[in-house]
Amino acid sequence: MSSSALIQAAYLVAAVLFILGLKGLAHPRTAVRANLTSATGMLIAVVAVLADRQIVSYQGIAIGVGVGAVLGILMAVKVQMTSMPQLVAVFNGFGGAASALVAWSELHHTTDVLQTMEVSQHAAFTISVGVTALIGTVTLWGSLVAYGKLDEKITSNAVPLPGGKAFNGLLLLACLVLCGVLVARPEPQVLWILLGLASLLGITLTVPIGGADMPVVISLMNSYSGLAGAAAGFLLRNNALIISGSLVGASGIILTAIMCRAMNRSLANVLFAGVGAASKGPSGDDIYAGKVKSTTADEIAMILDSASRVVFVPGYGMAVSQAQHAVRDLTRALEKRGVTVEFAIHPVAGRMPGHMNVLLAEADIPYDKLIEMDEINPTMAEADVCIILGANDVVNPIARTDPSSPLAGMPIIDADKARTVVVIKRSLSPGFAKVPNPLFAADNTLMFFADGKKAVVEIQEALKELG
Repeated sequence: MSSSALIQAAYLVAAVLFILGLKGLAHPRTAVRANLTSATGMLIAVVAVLADRQIVSYQGIAIGVGVGAVLGILMAVKVQMTSMPQLVAVFNGFGGAASALVAWSELHHTTDVLQTMEVSQHAAFTISVGVTALIGTVTLWGSLVAYGKLDEKITSNAVPLPGGKAFNGLLLLACLVLCGVLVARPEPQVLWILLGLASLLGITLTVPIGGADMPVVISLMNSYSGLAGAAAGFLLRNNALIISGSLVGASGIILTAIMCRAMNRSLANVLFAGVGAASKGPSGDDIYAGKVKSTTADEIAMILDSASRVVFVPGYGMAVSQAQHAVRDLTRALEKRGVTVEFAIHPVAGRMPGHMNVLLAEADIPYDKLIEMDEINPTMAEADVCIILGANDVVNPIARTDPSSPLAGMPIIDADKARTVVVIKRSLSPGFAKVPNPLFAADNTLMFFADGKKAVVEIQEALKELG
């Protein structure tokens, strides 16, 4: 078998491993093995690329691998689980940046021989350069804005831009025209203009989107990074890159669609409706005045002592306070008393898809206790106690009752239907959607104002004292 055939066979094996890895990621129990499977496929693909390409010097590659390994290890050690959504956003951006750099490099090193190419080959090459640069650059800057909103480096509110839709439409049209211009004039200057306009487009597309929709944006940017990689694969004529990029792009779009459906909103509504802008409904003072009932750890412990079924609803507040291990300990203490404990998981709880699942899995909460929203909602009325830990928008009943609210129509966890609701939260501040939550003032709700981890530890200690 020739070396070329061996390399193509290696690409095929890598592609199969990518597909098997992606399939395995569909379930928490197989996710770790799936990651290793995909990583093995990527190793095979990288080795095949190095064998296929005429590398002038491996020194630069070795330096890049070394620097990347050091940075990866540092991030793995230092980045907290609460910052994982920000890290995912940055990784998406890096993927887009890498594709854009490939486009720039290929055009720069191929300019002298472009005129000798056949017309069809010339057109395919320059169009690939333009599309790769466009998608990659939009992904980079869109992901950086998402990172800034998630990390509160910039406001997490929706920031509507005057004439935003029309302006973005014109920007996109200009970028597409420049992709066409590259076919006639494949010059670095044209590519630089395209990169500049695409950078602006990435920013103006993401800035108007509020923090409540950042999980969807992260998923969408992940899809964009895959599409940019696939476009780079066409540019480099690399089958493994085309397949892997297509898989990432397709899975990202599917996940985005699933999340939008879970929020009862279209992707266009997410991108252009501005959830996170100031709400026009009643103010928090109007909703909460004289109705909020504060509680203590001792009172909650007494309620739990007589409960037979407890449902936790985790949110970003649990992540911020790093309360997942304390929740695990309280769960075990309750189960020793014969209490059934479950966790209600909303598809967009936290700041990225699966955020709560990851945190609870880290604390060794069994997978079968994590119940998706659609499955647990029909039985929420049978829960003796529902403990909401740092969640807000995903349990806000206003989504069902106020058609003018930014949350209108969004499916929520029916926490308000439980016999007793305990909300653990630092304050009455609204969630990312900036909408006050009537649940906090409901007759069956008790508010425990405290840090999430500290509150859960105090409840467990109070439960111990009851014997």
